Formats: sequence, C-alpha cells, structure tokens
Amino acid sequence: MSGVPANVLSIPKPPTFATVEEERQHRKQRLAAAFRLFARFGFDEGVAGHITARDPERRDHFWVNPFGMHFGQIRVSDLILVNHRGEVVEGKYPVNAAAFAIHSQVHAARADVVAAAHAHSLYGKTWSSLGRLLDPITQDSCAFYEDHGLFADFTGVVYETSEGERIAKALGSYKAAILRNHGLLTVGHTVDEAVWWFITMERSCQAQLLAEGAGEPVKIDAANAAATKQQIGTHMAGWFQFQPLWARITREQPDLFE
Repeated sequence: MSGVPANVLSIPKPPTFATVEEERQHRKQRLAAAFRLFARFGFDEGVAGHITARDPERRDHFWVNPFGMHFGQIRVSDLILVNHRGEVVEGKYPVNAAAFAIHSQVHAARADVVAAAHAHSLYGKTWSSLGRLLDPITQDSCAFYEDHGLFADFTGVVYETSEGERIAKALGSYKAAILRNHGLLTVGHTVDEAVWWFITMERSCQAQLLAEGAGEPVKIDAANAAATKQQIGTHMAGWFQFQPLWARITREQPDLFE
C-alpha cells in the first residue's frame, strides 16, 4: 500500500469546457485517437468502418473519418464535418456514404448520443452472422446485459438513410447493436465511451465464440448480470476505461494531434 489516505485519491471525471470551440477540439482529438486505436486493434477492413462525434454547436452535424483514409494515419486536421444532408461543410475529403446513412439516423434518433462507432472487426462480424445477442458469460460481457439490440436484416451495403433509420430503431435506447451479417455498432455520451464499448464488445464476441467452441458456457444468473452491469456498464465506467488507451496512443503517436 502507498500509505496515501483513500480520501486524498480522486478518480478523473469527464472534463467540462468554457467554450464550444474548446469542446469541439476535445472531441476531434479523441476521435483521431480512436481511429489510431482501431488501427492498432486491427479493426480496419479496407475502406469500411467509421466513428462519428456530434458537433457541440451544430448538433445536426458530425465529425467523421475521410472516406478511403487508413485509420492509422488519421489526424485531427483530416477529420471532416458533415451536415444532416450528407454534405461535407468542413474538410477536403469525401464522406463514406454508408457512414452518413447509418450515423445520421442514429444521431437524429438519439439526442443523448455524442459518438457512434462501427467497424467490420473480425469477431464482431463473425458473431453477427449467428443472428444472436451476446450472453452474460463473462464479467465484461455483463456491460451489455439487456443493453444491446439486434438488427436482424441484411440487404447489402447501407447506402440509404431508410435503412439507417431501421438500424437506429433496432438500437433503441441501448448502448450497442449487433448488425446481423455485418458487424457491431456502439454509442456513447462521449467519444471515449462509444469507443470503449466497441473494443470490449468485440472482445466479448471473441470470448463467446471461443467458449462455445470449447463447450457450453455457464451463464451468469440474471441478478448478478444486472448488478455487474450497474458496476461496469455505466456512462462513467465506459469513459474511464478508455483513459489508459488514450494515454498510451497519444504518447506513442503524438502526430495524431496535427
């Protein structure tokens, strides 16, 4: 033990901002770092995948990755701002049509959502092909207990906002959705939270695939799964779990701030 009294220690909390400009820059920095982390974890698949952050001033606009740029190269200055009609109003790159079709509808349906993340990660898309929700078989997967939906339809690449609307409906008030034959979608009140939910949901898919490949996993009972969700599945818990990843990636790749 360090000998430091417990009441002296304080757990960091999400920051507050004096101006919208300050908040915008913060969200963009977290977004650029999120893409670097997705690249680090191997969540990139060609030009597929996108993470969005709602603009704090123009709330029907969101910041997103440029179409065709590798996650591992994205800097703050590369991010583009897209309006509710799918037009790029800031930035010099095009927007991924699927990103607009899905994320515009999620942001429109959920005023509480600041950020949304979607990628064609290996275990997420593998699990999605089963057309099932995750079971509470590990402590970590309990974060999604009765808090994720299933979009049980696949009609090809999402280009129409009408399909984005249906995805938003399947997401409902949850923190995540499994898009059948497609992948995962997570949301949060901060970029940090949405990205952490994606990372841990991908790993939860991996864990369940491995467990079911070895035998029949023992499910955590409903009462304990619900209690564990209250411990690790809150907005604050999602934000806090991201902070060590932020510290590491920004130290290793400071060019993301450019």
